[in-house]
Amino acid sequence: MRYVHDERVILTLDAGGTNFVFSALQGGNEIVKQVCLPSNANDLEKCLNGIEAGFKEVLQQLNTEPAAISFAFPGPADYPRGIIGGELTNMPAFRGGVALGPFLEAKFNLPVFINNDGDLFTYGEALLGILPEINRKLAKRGSVKRYKNLLGLTLGTGFGAGIVIKDELLIGDNASAGEIYINRNPKHNEFIVEDSVSIRAINRVYGEISGDKSHTFSPKEVFEIAEGIREGNQEAARKAFEELGTIAGDAVANIIAIVDGLIVIGGGLTGASKYIIPAMVKQMNSTIKMMDGGSLNRIPIKVYNLEDNQQLEEFLNGAAVKINVPDSTKIVDYDMVKRTGIVLSKVGTSKAIMMGAYAFALNEMDKEVAEFVK
Repeated sequence: MRYVHDERVILTLDAGGTNFVFSALQGGNEIVKQVCLPSNANDLEKCLNGIEAGFKEVLQQLNTEPAAISFAFPGPADYPRGIIGGELTNMPAFRGGVALGPFLEAKFNLPVFINNDGDLFTYGEALLGILPEINRKLAKRGSVKRYKNLLGLTLGTGFGAGIVIKDELLIGDNASAGEIYINRNPKHNEFIVEDSVSIRAINRVYGEISGDKSHTFSPKEVFEIAEGIREGNQEAARKAFEELGTIAGDAVANIIAIVDGLIVIGGGLTGASKYIIPAMVKQMNSTIKMMDGGSLNRIPIKVYNLEDNQQLEEFLNGAAVKINVPDSTKIVDYDMVKRTGIVLSKVGTSKAIMMGAYAFALNEMDKEVAEFVK
């Protein structure tokens, strides 16, 4: 894994609408006690003062100078320039545009890198998390298959995504790559897909199917109903999570057919993955009609649920064969199965975001050095 032996220290921040959590990483690991401060998301002066104070408190715990600041912050934003703006519902103080990156660069005399949480979650999993782990498992099986691309999904309050292609985070010319939430909803065509792939979707669909639209259950409680450990409509609870998985699968199929990589999921709804992932896999492995009466696979690769031991085994084994090179005695390995897999984050969403922030800063600084050397 890249950067696990790197000595440089990166300051990080997990920015939520209620609290800011500050830390520092070295070698991919936290090296300080986290600092938690209120976000003061409605008051820009208090918010900026809090961000400055949080990083200063982390600095007091270090015995070495940090190399950069890198963190996730809610958008919309011009992330490459460090400007936060637009209609931020959970960060109203930043509406209209705030040059947060340049502000911190001036305060700490350090390079500052800002991205959204879905991007950094995916980047952390690509460089230091699930992607190298899966590739190690494939190598252990003697497989010739290796994965270089990753689609990361966050399921929770919203439906977020990030895309990594060969160790590089796809940001986009407008810093808007991976905005999966605004895909068209396949069940409710006039609405965005996030309305059916989010916490609010679980609450709404459970109410619709159970007939109890005024219920006050949280998604965690709906999951407990699905598991039969809380009173309620078990069938409605299970169908709520399955519908979310089916609709998420449709949106993911649109992207993975282009990106062609592994899929990792994080976020608050992953506790119900036993209902969500099978529905996603079923949808992505379904067929789609053609106007001449024929049909095709929904996507040109097979999707496996890597949380299911049997499917994981099939995925790792593939269908490797040895074939002869024409006009030669040479034999080469060939894996005939085009495939991808859906897997849960093993380090957790928050840690993956911090690892992504850490790795992104180091990667960007290394590119600057390489460019300077040229």
